[in-house]
Amino acid sequence: MKKILFSAYSLEVGGIETALITLLKKIHINYNITLFLEKKEGIFLKDIPEDIQIKTYVPSSNPIKLIRKASNFIKQQIFKLKYKNKFAFSACFATYSYPASFVARTASKNCCLWVHNDYMNFYQQDVNRYKEFFFQLKIEQFQKIIFVSENDKNVFLEYFQEYKERCWQCNNLINYPMIQKKAEEKISDFKKQKNLITFINIGRHDEKQKKLSRIIHATQRLNEQGYYFRVVFVGEGADTPSYKEQAKNIPNIEFLGTKENPYPYLKESDCMILSSDFEGYPVVFIESLILGKPIITTDVSDSKKDIEGKFGIVVEKSEEGVYQGMKQYLDHGFKMETFDPEQYNKDILKKLEEIIK
Repeated sequence: MKKILFSAYSLEVGGIETALITLLKKIHINYNITLFLEKKEGIFLKDIPEDIQIKTYVPSSNPIKLIRKASNFIKQQIFKLKYKNKFAFSACFATYSYPASFVARTASKNCCLWVHNDYMNFYQQDVNRYKEFFFQLKIEQFQKIIFVSENDKNVFLEYFQEYKERCWQCNNLINYPMIQKKAEEKISDFKKQKNLITFINIGRHDEKQKKLSRIIHATQRLNEQGYYFRVVFVGEGADTPSYKEQAKNIPNIEFLGTKENPYPYLKESDCMILSSDFEGYPVVFIESLILGKPIITTDVSDSKKDIEGKFGIVVEKSEEGVYQGMKQYLDHGFKMETFDPEQYNKDILKKLEEIIK
């Protein structure tokens, strides 16, 4: 059985982690898999199949720079002695983790880097910082570079045209039977209200990226115009206190906190709403489609290609855009096309076989 390796930061709740767990559960019966984590922690640890070995590669965090550098140099040499080119395939699944990048690059000549985010927008259109990020990951040492979004691949190739033949686009797998099953679980802290449209946002509360203030302010404007609806936020983060303060006088906004199983909340809502400035490829797009929920989203990732007109409404990245999208849905609703999750996964699995071989 082919020995392969994945490296990541941790298994806390997040889109990258969800995608990694789904991938590992789908392919573990075909490969001998080792998973290296920078931090062996997170709610998803219990979901790793038992036949996958979990190991750690933890860089030094010593505050004294000289000691930290010496310690990390020794750790790298030990890792190379034990694992250099010992795997038929390796992948750094957490793009942002330099230690995970080192592990994957060292473990196999057939190594790849997964890119899950729109890093040009993350670095606020600063081309030098964007390029420096990939240089620090040592992009030239990866044999394949996997983008979950066609848009992010195209942006990358504007500045790294020499790697064109190494670049692939591959969406994340989705565990649709699990989502459908978990969506049926009973919840006591949220119930659908008859004749009341409910918008839901699920994700991390991070204003730099997610811009949830747009939803809050758009809700306030719609309330003033006499619209009757409900907005639910599932998730938490550094900006949760700020969001609660902004919404303290808006009675139809509810904060439900982080949920290990967000799917019943999505099932009981009418429409998923995303207000981000940038995304890789939001897992919540596909989760919404599996549960038959239309999407209002800002123009991020491949939303124009995959969502607009078929599964939802795509708006500009602004408070005005989010307001107009919500207003359009409240006025006219949205009739979705049928989504086939089985075919979606089959197409991805075929591509993954090509990537790993």
